[in-house]
Amino acid sequence: MNLPEFEHRIRESEKGKIIFDEVRKKYVALTPEEWVRQNFLQYLIRIKKTPKSLIRVEMHLELNGLSKRSDIVVHNRSGQPVMAVECKAEQVKITQSVFDQLARYNLRLKVPYLVVTNGNAHFFCKYAPDDNCYLFLQNLPDYDDL
Repeated sequence: MNLPEFEHRIRESEKGKIIFDEVRKKYVALTPEEWVRQNFLQYLIRIKKTPKSLIRVEMHLELNGLSKRSDIVVHNRSGQPVMAVECKAEQVKITQSVFDQLARYNLRLKVPYLVVTNGNAHFFCKYAPDDNCYLFLQNLPDYDDL
């Protein structure tokens, strides 16, 4: 994984390994995608200084009459969503279809920052409304600079 190492609370359950999600405040099944999500959450909280109270995990969205869930949505201090993150398992290649999925979610969310990660590759984008396109960023800004 191409993220700093973070400590996690992991334990065995009758259904397999579970990991504690600090944002949802509960243990969840430790799937390969969840491992990436939990590490990226720690990156947002510990490195980018994002307040846990302003993060939503698996946020429900209605899109064209379909029920969807955005992996991570970060809100500003006024409660407006400012960033959406799509997490994939480490073995999942980041392709155009992954970006398209997040862009569709953003039709509803209307956030300026989009992130796609599989734990090894991370892509950060900022929407440029004047040009109606996404600009790729080298790094994700700290929370206070979003």
